Amino acid sequence: MLLNKDVELIDGEAAAYIGSMRALVVSDLHLGYEGVMAKSGLFIPKANLSSIISALERSMKGRNVERVIIVGDIKNDFSEVGAEELNEINDLFAFLRQRRVNIILVRGNHDNFIDSYASHFRIVPHPEHVRIGDYLFAHGDKALAGPAMRDGVKMLMLGHEHPSISIRTKVGTTEKLRCFLHGNYRGVEMLVLPAIGYFETGSDIIRGRKFMSPILDMADAGSLHAIAVGYGSTMDFGSIAELRKSGADDLY
Repeated sequence: MLLNKDVELIDGEAAAYIGSMRALVVSDLHLGYEGVMAKSGLFIPKANLSSIISALERSMKGRNVERVIIVGDIKNDFSEVGAEELNEINDLFAFLRQRRVNIILVRGNHDNFIDSYASHFRIVPHPEHVRIGDYLFAHGDKALAGPAMRDGVKMLMLGHEHPSISIRTKVGTTEKLRCFLHGNYRGVEMLVLPAIGYFETGSDIIRGRKFMSPILDMADAGSLHAIAVGYGSTMDFGSIAELRKSGADDLY
């Protein structure tokens, strides 16, 4: 699905492709999730890393990808960089570097202590945001200072929110679909990415009334469009205001 002349939302994937930059943009990988859950006594099958790599492979197919931009939360544990996180980040970066892809990381609120391993990973994490050409990339957990939005930024890309919509089908079941949020923030086009992490199914933006991101709290939330991802397709479900009015009942 083409969002505009330069940005494609890859059908069925929680990823965006910027043609002019030859860049794939993803967010909220939460590597090491299963290890963190095991520490609390909940043992779940390892699926996150393999799911992310498969999604990246599908997203790269047929596209000239020279960069992967991760807009925060590459890891899951707040308190440390655990051995499982280290191993999974290494495996992910090895996969990308085998494909001669440059890695750009914006630090998210889960990425504490990642700087200690930056030289090992051969990356330079950007602490809050990074500007590349006309695009500004930020995780979204912090408000943006005025100077960040100056000097011709044409599009802002965020993560952190894990947006999704819960919809009720005509047979009475409810299903949650991850979604992009697309609209404007202070006159600048804005795209919020869904989490690509396997277990990060998202926060329901229809029935929820408060965003996690202070940036979204300052935007006109009702006008943002929810572009749902699932079953190999990407579809605009309309504005949040329209969805909240309808309750997203019987949408399909």
